[in-house]
Amino acid sequence: MVLSGLIALAAILGAWGFELIGGLEPCPLCLTQRTPYYAGLPILAAGLLAASADVSWNGLAARLAVLAFIAAMLIGAGIGVYHAGVEWGWWAGPGACSVAGTQGPATVGELIEQLDDAEVVRCDEAPIRVLGLSLAGWNVIVSLVVAGLAARGFRRMV
Repeated sequence: MVLSGLIALAAILGAWGFELIGGLEPCPLCLTQRTPYYAGLPILAAGLLAASADVSWNGLAARLAVLAFIAAMLIGAGIGVYHAGVEWGWWAGPGACSVAGTQGPATVGELIEQLDDAEVVRCDEAPIRVLGLSLAGWNVIVSLVVAGLAARGFRRMV
């Protein structure tokens, strides 16, 4: 159980490292993929603390927390699949960060406004690939591994 939390923590720290140290600006979908980690890690930590306490209801609280963590990681894997599919061009991404979803300006004034605000990082282009996978693809793998490890730990709790 602790191992799954440590891997999840390493994943989110790695994402921050790519951003803060590597200068890789995240797109809106990249930021969305972080949400399950932000929600899941504190829940898992609370569950682990509950499991270590000597109170009768804490076993149930710990199991529920682990289930919520597993659900968060599976949701994260789903978001990663969606994002990777957008990057590979399998389906259109959100209009705010993908070419397929962008609309041309209706007036010159709108064009100027769009150019002034044109700092959005695109969701449909992978800025880096490692062993053929984008960071979104790697997030799918990490999320599934973490969910699997947590599920294995959960089976021992029951």
